[in-house]
Amino acid sequence: MQDTPFQKLLIANRGEIALRIMRTARRMGLATVAVYSDADRDAPHVRYADQAVHIGGAAPSDSYLNSEAILRAAKDTAADAVHPGYGFLAENADFAASCAAAALVFVGPSADTIRRMGDKSSAKAAMIEAGVPCVPGFLGDDQSPLGLRREAEKLGFPVMIKARAGGGGRGMRLIIRYEDFDAGLRSAKSEALSAFGDDGILLERAIETPRHVEVQILADRQGNVIHLGERDCSVQRRHQKLIEESPSPAVDADLRDRMGRASVRAAQAIGYEGAGTFEYLLDGQGKFYFMEMNTRLQVEHPVTEALTGLDLVDWQLRIAMGEDLTLAQADVKLEGHAIEVRLCAEDPGRDFLPQSGRVLNWQPALDLRVDHALADGTEIPEQYDSMIAKLIAHGPSRESARRRLIAGLTQTIVAGVRTNQGFLSDCLTLPVFVEGAVTTGFVAQNETKLLPDKTADETDVAMIVAAILAVGDGTALPHRYAVPVRLGRNDKTFEARVTVERNGQCEVALGDAYGTLQLSTLTGGAVRLRRGGQQQTVHLSRDGNTVWLHQQGRSWDFTDLSHLPVHLTNTAGTGQIAASMNGTVSAVAVTLGQRVTKGHVLVVLEAMKMEHMQPSDVCGAVSAIHVEPGSQVTAHSVLVEVSPEDPIGE
Repeated sequence: MQDTPFQKLLIANRGEIALRIMRTARRMGLATVAVYSDADRDAPHVRYADQAVHIGGAAPSDSYLNSEAILRAAKDTAADAVHPGYGFLAENADFAASCAAAALVFVGPSADTIRRMGDKSSAKAAMIEAGVPCVPGFLGDDQSPLGLRREAEKLGFPVMIKARAGGGGRGMRLIIRYEDFDAGLRSAKSEALSAFGDDGILLERAIETPRHVEVQILADRQGNVIHLGERDCSVQRRHQKLIEESPSPAVDADLRDRMGRASVRAAQAIGYEGAGTFEYLLDGQGKFYFMEMNTRLQVEHPVTEALTGLDLVDWQLRIAMGEDLTLAQADVKLEGHAIEVRLCAEDPGRDFLPQSGRVLNWQPALDLRVDHALADGTEIPEQYDSMIAKLIAHGPSRESARRRLIAGLTQTIVAGVRTNQGFLSDCLTLPVFVEGAVTTGFVAQNETKLLPDKTADETDVAMIVAAILAVGDGTALPHRYAVPVRLGRNDKTFEARVTVERNGQCEVALGDAYGTLQLSTLTGGAVRLRRGGQQQTVHLSRDGNTVWLHQQGRSWDFTDLSHLPVHLTNTAGTGQIAASMNGTVSAVAVTLGQRVTKGHVLVVLEAMKMEHMQPSDVCGAVSAIHVEPGSQVTAHSVLVEVSPEDPIGE
């Protein structure tokens, strides 16, 4: 085949992956072109690129999924290659075909290969033909609810419902009981249609408490294929990966060889080209079953790069230019152990609700690899995936990598949006993770340990925040009158009284809690805190009435209610059901006059590619509906009004 060298690369993506691709491209001497939406006008990937082109509105369909706008940007900037990154159009066969038709090199496999492996039914058929083990399931054309329910009964419960056209956990539901099948099917189809434009479903017998293990491969145009070992992605929440590591604690040399050979054989059978990943379920007996193939770069590729010393983007670009693999399987060495965590803008305390907003303070750990596109002032839009950074630790052993990652998470400061930072640290410290014994049920099985009651911690942090606000910049004169400080967080109000003494020392009373603190202000929002013979540095950030405190790897936000009338700080249920985030209304589940109970779902919002239920906070009758399917709403805007009624008799 003829080589296809190129000089200018357009990256059809955003955020950290766009930046990561650009850095390698720049090292290779390639010019780079960024594309951006209205929401990303001032984003770091836009500023880093040699050129940047606006391609549409904030909604993905108007910009990063708008293939015509992206191809037009490539033409206008004279780019001769396109790297899709991951997500968006990365596994869109029509987009790959359009690139080829426009004489653009698509950095990835052919459109035919993407189409074949992107459809789970045809992918599974191809793997069976290649001799790769597959989970028993239903791949037929009958997509009627009745037909699918009948096939599920044949397989036996529990069964897994999967979107035929995509991955990443979208459109996937585990159904334990027959009675739950219809509701799960409707939900999976709706999510699949929204995410992939195709509500086709396949069914598989559920492998209970498996591990999720994947194998990274590289393949050139000549049919040369190597594998780069496995990654264990078993720590997941709702089928979304949270922590990835390599090598897998459950894979020995023999199993690695068998999984690697199966993956190489499969790649050769489909004529694969570029970087790709075969994902498997691994049961407790060491049997592995093909799940899906990702025909793109994976989010977790840095784990493999850490072990092998290879730059996978570099190899993607070289293969796309027509170069042959110069590595044989025997040349691949896996050194040490690597673990990655995904830092996401979401609130673990509110069922991992995605968050959007402005980053006030971002200080990544200095001793880890941190892939991100963040800076102070960066806006986290609600339209895109909630992952905002990846932290990767590498060490000579699994334990050394784990300890380094925990330390790096503790050192990382992020304020302005709630994240899963503390949750990730807790995952890494649980004994079952330390022992390397996790399965895909890890989060659900340890929910009470990972999401404990934080009331005592909130009170302690509220006392620190109250003290800092009362002391101010340290110039306040000491006096014997207690300063009232009122703070709000979620549905709680914290009433503190702070007596400021000399040299930053103060006495804080909050309910039954009492403490003496001494504060000294440092630079950049840092405050040195002395209490009970111990010292630590905390970081305070403020945005209007919202105050953020970062302490020992965790951020806490409070609303400063000190200057508001008390009646405006009441957090009881009101029947004014407001949007929990910016998003699009995908369903209105009630009608005017309908009686509902507290917790009844009124509206379904779609944000960050997930559905989010908006429940009533009171019992009563629906008195007003202010939205309809398709409505764009902002956080805290009223969606539905419920007139409260006495719940007795419900």
